[in-house]
Order: sequence, then structure tokens, then C-alpha cells
Amino acid sequence: MQVRSISNNQSQKKRGSSQLALRKSGKRVTSQRALILDIIQKGKGHLDADEIYRRARAIQPRISLSTVYRTLKVFKEPGLIEELRFDDSHHHYEMKPARKHYHLVCLGCGKVIEFQYPLARHLKRSVPEVKDIEIVDAELRLTGYCPQCRQKKG
Repeated sequence: MQVRSISNNQSQKKRGSSQLALRKSGKRVTSQRALILDIIQKGKGHLDADEIYRRARAIQPRISLSTVYRTLKVFKEPGLIEELRFDDSHHHYEMKPARKHYHLVCLGCGKVIEFQYPLARHLKRSVPEVKDIEIVDAELRLTGYCPQCRQKKG
């Protein structure tokens, strides 16, 4: 199994011009949209709307939380970003990954670790044959406790 943590170097590789990404998606480029997309691209980990708003407001104090929510909806439509639901109350956002990945979520601190595993590809191939269903996507989220939280629980 290949496990990889989210790192700043990886986000720098994914980075590009926010404005270019918006233009390619056919969405109108505004300073607020470019700012929000840039925050998501540069974000460490998976950001929720409140964290995106907090970071955006530090740069553009007049931006509103409703603007952030509307913009996230605009970004989801063409697939610029993915919305992840790690629990019922919070949605997190990340740039659309180049390769499909899955998530390990710490129940103690909320840390999210991305990983890739071939089992999901195998399931997507074999389950449709058994259940006669066309699978278009698969989500895999594993929960548990990271080393630091296990140590705290001690």
C-alpha cells in the first residue's frame, strides 16, 4: 500500500495559475474567485469553508462567507475541486486530484492522510459483474487514530 501525506511540495506541483484554471473551466474570472481557488491550491490538507473564508478574509477583508460558499459551488460544477464529507457536519475541499486517492481520517485530531490502494480498482472491476450495476466512482474512507492521538490515549 502506498500512503502519502499531503505536503506543500505536492501542492506546488499542482499549483498553476488560478486565473488560467478558471478560464479553462469556462467560469468568469474575478479577484475573489481567483483568491479562493489559490487558497485551495496552496492549502495544506483539506480545507473547510470556514478555513477558506478565514484565509480569504485575511487578504480581502470585504469578502463574505456566502461568497465563499457560492464560489465553492461554482468550482464544483466543472470539477475544479472536490467536496469531501468526512463527517455529517463538515465538508472539506481540495483541488481535483490527477490520480484517484482515498483518505485515512484520525478520529482524535481530524488529521487527513491521503493514500492510493489497488483494492478499489479491483472492486470497481469485479463488483459490477456480480451485482449488475455500472460503477462510476468509489469512495474509501478509513477512520482510526494517528500515532500522536494513540499516544495521548495511552
